[in-house]
Amino acid sequence: MNHKSTRYLPLIVTVGQVVIFPYYIIWLKEVSLTFTLFAWFFAAFSFAAAWGYRIAQSRKKKDRSYIAIIYAGMGIVYVSIGGIKYSSDILPYVVLLLQVILGLLQGYFRAWHAEQDTYHLHTVHHYLIVGCAMIGFSFVKIISPVVFITTFGILMCMCAVWTLVIHEKEEVVIPRK
Repeated sequence: MNHKSTRYLPLIVTVGQVVIFPYYIIWLKEVSLTFTLFAWFFAAFSFAAAWGYRIAQSRKKKDRSYIAIIYAGMGIVYVSIGGIKYSSDILPYVVLLLQVILGLLQGYFRAWHAEQDTYHLHTVHHYLIVGCAMIGFSFVKIISPVVFITTFGILMCMCAVWTLVIHEKEEVVIPRK
């Protein structure tokens, strides 16, 4: 992780996830029919996150992280949320599937991020940036939570592309054994 932008991408992802979380909760509340279903969606997310964390911890090849795929997956899920229409009968099943995928990816990311050298530094910066961002967002009128969620999904996809580009550059400069 010699490239500066690669070093800061996990910070962008963690801050973005926390900043987008209130909008995600509003969206999830809108698509849930009852509080019970809302709670079940969160339970599915949590169980999937634990599963993703465990998968990341049990990797045999620690030098291969697949983090670009994780960024892309999270981005695709957030963009998919922006395309969901509320008037579908299969909506709860789709949301459940998205919750499981997002939880799995976020659990994997959290485990990968905790193994990075910059994790402790990111933790301090994370809280400071989130605090400033939330104060800034308090002055923004919410048009629709889907707009913010979709925008964050596009940002996540851009992080995935950037990670792939930087990774390819590093492999060209320093070939693997």
